[in-house]
Amino acid sequence: MSSRLVGVGVGPGDPELVTVKGVNALREADVVVVPVMDSGERGRAEATVLHYVPEDKVVRVVFALNERSDRTRREAAWDAAGERVAELLRRHASVAFATIGDPNVYSTFTYLAQTIAEIVPGTVVQTVPGITAMQDLAARSGAVLTEGTEPLTLVPVTAGAAVLKDALAGPGTVVAYKFGRQAHEVAEALRETGRLADAVWGSALGLPEESVRPAAELDETPLPYLSTLIAPARREGGRGGKL
Repeated sequence: MSSRLVGVGVGPGDPELVTVKGVNALREADVVVVPVMDSGERGRAEATVLHYVPEDKVVRVVFALNERSDRTRREAAWDAAGERVAELLRRHASVAFATIGDPNVYSTFTYLAQTIAEIVPGTVVQTVPGITAMQDLAARSGAVLTEGTEPLTLVPVTAGAAVLKDALAGPGTVVAYKFGRQAHEVAEALRETGRLADAVWGSALGLPEESVRPAAELDETPLPYLSTLIAPARREGGRGGKL
């Protein structure tokens, strides 16, 4: 009988934002894998999971989560992590992989699932959606993500500030992920495109160190890597103007 690998989105950090289906998937799995960095520090996914399952059910697997400069090292880390999860799948009927946010949005789970498909053929891969950082930031800040016919563009600033600037030149709401190390460049892009006034940013959402601030306060001070920005669409037409 085939083993099952379930990618479970556990939200941006607030344990109360894990869905009922997500909690059930974590509890029903034989083991729950959580990704950790080389340093072995407890990450958001692990901290969230421990609100719902006992620690002895959690398996920490090292991933090169922030490795971008050395592709060889990154690929080797992914292969090693894939082999560790494959070993678990050979011994257990169901393995859950907890990921912050949603498993289908900029998630390490995507690469893991591809690796498992190659080394453990026949594994059933499923995902349970999770609340994303942009949804949580919108709720905490009061920013409206979309109205009527407005488009929504999601940009990882790790792709470069130029990509963000191109998105900001468009008509809809722009969300930027992972912009903390380029906060100054992001602020400049917002100013140059006239999108600074209504934009907001947040980090550590739902955690004790949470910060939700107007983007106008951005300066050259580095922010946490996983900071999120929302630049709402321009809305001059009044209520329902974009319908």
